[in-house]
Amino acid sequence: KCRSGPLDIVFVIDSSRSVRPFEFETMRRFMMDIIGNLDVGPNATRVGVIQYSSQVQNIFSLKTFFTRADMERAINSIIPLAQGTMTGLAIQYAMNVAFSTQEGARPLHKRIPRIAIIVTDGRPQDRVTEVATQARNAGIEIYAVGIQRADMNSLRAMASPPLEEHVFLVESFELIQQFAKQFQDKLCGVDVCVEQEHGCQHSCVSTPGSFYCECNPGYRLNVDGKTCSPIDACADGRHGCQHHCVSVRGSFSCRCRPGYYLSQNKRSCTMIDYCSFGNHSCQHECVSIPNGHYCRCRSGFTLQPDSSSCKATDLCNGVDHGCEFKCVSTEGSYHCVCPEGQQLQADGKTCSKCGAGHVDLVMVIDGSKSVRPQNFELVKQFVNRIVDLLEVSPHGTRVGLVQYSSRVRTEFPLNKYHSADEIKKAVMDVEYMEKGTMTGLALKHMVEHSFSELEGARPLSHNIPRIGLVFTDGRSQDDISEWARRAKESGIVMFAVGVGKAVEEELRAIASEPVEQHFSYSADFTTMTHLVENFSLNICPEEGKGETEIRSPCECEALVQFQTNTVAILQSLTEKNILWAHSLAQMTARLEDLEKQIASKK
Repeated sequence: KCRSGPLDIVFVIDSSRSVRPFEFETMRRFMMDIIGNLDVGPNATRVGVIQYSSQVQNIFSLKTFFTRADMERAINSIIPLAQGTMTGLAIQYAMNVAFSTQEGARPLHKRIPRIAIIVTDGRPQDRVTEVATQARNAGIEIYAVGIQRADMNSLRAMASPPLEEHVFLVESFELIQQFAKQFQDKLCGVDVCVEQEHGCQHSCVSTPGSFYCECNPGYRLNVDGKTCSPIDACADGRHGCQHHCVSVRGSFSCRCRPGYYLSQNKRSCTMIDYCSFGNHSCQHECVSIPNGHYCRCRSGFTLQPDSSSCKATDLCNGVDHGCEFKCVSTEGSYHCVCPEGQQLQADGKTCSKCGAGHVDLVMVIDGSKSVRPQNFELVKQFVNRIVDLLEVSPHGTRVGLVQYSSRVRTEFPLNKYHSADEIKKAVMDVEYMEKGTMTGLALKHMVEHSFSELEGARPLSHNIPRIGLVFTDGRSQDDISEWARRAKESGIVMFAVGVGKAVEEELRAIASEPVEQHFSYSADFTTMTHLVENFSLNICPEEGKGETEIRSPCECEALVQFQTNTVAILQSLTEKNILWAHSLAQMTARLEDLEKQIASKK
């Protein structure tokens, strides 16, 4: 057996038509005789076979078989191509494909000899000199074996130097088997690793006439070509370990810092959840940290000296709460309160006396086609005269406007504008909708959207009155009872103003109790002065069933002021009407009665 070390050998066999069948059989025996004396295996000598004529066919590659029996079966199954003699094409294939690492050739840095054995019986039909030179420059050692009619010049052009060791001419196919033993000695030569002092620290690998040193796994060969050093797999920084990299025999493993464990990906680290062990004894919350845990209390509580239990914190004594009147502590928080008769402002800290008349007012105006454009302009003027008398600001009175016909449109919500001038300009820019009269749909929109905190209504806890003022001039084309009831149940004080063909039954259904004080009617838009007579100021206190129901003083005063302002606007719009004098006298008397009632309640 050849013991000179591993080789990568590829047989390049001529199977052109000039090779007769019995001659091809001797070529099979030639290959099998050589393979039979080689130490074949994945880590020893690897063998591949290709045949060629006018084309190239791969019989088996260097990675296909690793036993002599498998190789012999594959060689015996070869069917000759029996065409031309394209030797240059075969050398090109061997260089680019057969000796590629993808087909099983060992990498060049391993310095395992790559040997091509070309067996041919004729003159090549293509050029071989240039491609053979490229193959030799690529590290392939070429043996050229010519039989019978082979061209010696072509053999010399293909073979590696020295030519006397790489070019062979056999006179007949019958003699090739005798030549196989001679050629075997050329391949094997002397096993230098056995016969000489090689000096390799780990392993010596013999090659024809030479040797090289190899290192064990986890080590690299030093520049002297003989000694070996451990490979530090962590040094290149590509290990991906989150905490620590530990080099082990050319490989590595990841380790975590104390208090962490290695995750399933063997790279990242996860902190140990000491709280999950269930023995922390924390009253509120357990917080895991590396190497242990600590207890934490919820907001508004203080951790006690035992480091486990919690006690509520009196935030009013521990923080600058800013309350104008009084701070009230609750569990984990606090809030400000005001004395009776005063109102907590939007800042949640200061108090204001309830004479400012601040309200959340949404006016719902009929924009159906029966109103007509000129009368719609009168309604817009009426709205703006109301705005003139209001203290409009984010913390004062807020105004929203909704127009409806066959559909409903929010012209602007309560939180859109923060001054009277902005609101008045927006009112004058409102476009007349025309079409139908869907009053019920408008009431639904007002309840669900217009008085929502999202659109600027202040929370009910602030005691800011919510007032809905509905203008309509005709019968609703949908049912109003359901949403009129829901509006009043939700705390909205409803006023209904009807003009022209408005239906009194519907106006009464919209208006708050007492109904007589919350709805008005006029025959047409030019005689709106008659509405004044029905704006009663006697809404605070309200008369309940058998007893007097006293509302919040802030709410009462705000509603009174709103009604007073509305009366003044109606008066200014119709001051030339002679019928107004009598109505004004009645309203003045009612105002005096209301003042007396308020004074008596105080």
